[in-house]
Amino acid sequence: MTQSTASTRSRIADRRLMPGPRVLRRLPEGVESAPYALFDLVPQGDLIGAEIRGVSLAEPVGPELFAELDRALLEWKVLVFRDQPITPAQHCAFARLWGELEVHPFLSHGDVPEVVRFAKDAASVGVENIWHTDVTWRERPALGSVLRAVEVPERGGDTVWADMAAAHDALPADLRERVAGLTAVHDFTLAFGHGLDAEQLAAKRREFPPVEHPVVRTHPVTGRHTLFVNGIFTDHIVGLPDPESEELLGLLFRQAMTPEYQFRLRWTPDTVAFWDNRATQHYAVNDYHPHVRVMERASILGDRPY
Repeated sequence: MTQSTASTRSRIADRRLMPGPRVLRRLPEGVESAPYALFDLVPQGDLIGAEIRGVSLAEPVGPELFAELDRALLEWKVLVFRDQPITPAQHCAFARLWGELEVHPFLSHGDVPEVVRFAKDAASVGVENIWHTDVTWRERPALGSVLRAVEVPERGGDTVWADMAAAHDALPADLRERVAGLTAVHDFTLAFGHGLDAEQLAAKRREFPPVEHPVVRTHPVTGRHTLFVNGIFTDHIVGLPDPESEELLGLLFRQAMTPEYQFRLRWTPDTVAFWDNRATQHYAVNDYHPHVRVMERASILGDRPY
């Protein structure tokens, strides 16, 4: 072995990037997948992402259908519904089945306050192309989000999700042990503070002060451990010197970038995606500028991570 080869292998090992099999466990240990009786579920991979066929989101959802959709969400983390020309009221009614809806304090809304409208064109460029979990700067980050494509470019504009339980499971054992008891500070100003003047920023900081969440949260339903730090909203890890905090966060942020943990959705008009915000991160691919992409989102308030 040449010195150069040995050095390269050592560098790869030090960066925890050695190739090989990865842990891809869709369900908690001891839980088996069961069939769905009220719709057709078409997996988009073995780990994350499934298309639901045979359900109209414009129609009322009864308790039996809700139970199956909820189980599918917990199992697959991202559910896709094609050809759903729903109204904002129907959009909200579906999302509200899972809980109270949030009104976002920084993003513009559509016809109703609970529906955020992302309208991107030549004058308004998309900036969501960084891996993140929604609104982790809240004490109660979103349980999940329901996003509908209103208008999409001919090419590009996909969204990618990553299963952060699988990302946690695949960490080396010593790294899982290192992060198990840590907490991190989440702050809206990293993303939304730039457009505010000093007075507006101070007012919003009083309303939404920085919050601490565990670096590894426990999913309140499945019990899975998931990485709960992200590059937009996580500022630092409590109790660590800044250089160590930045190094560790950088390593944890990169876990979402592993393709084995991901599902990528090609949007068409009236496609709806519903994701579990407690278990995933997502990335809106900004490869369509200056073409138009219009999306509408309703988000469901969640619990305090623990």
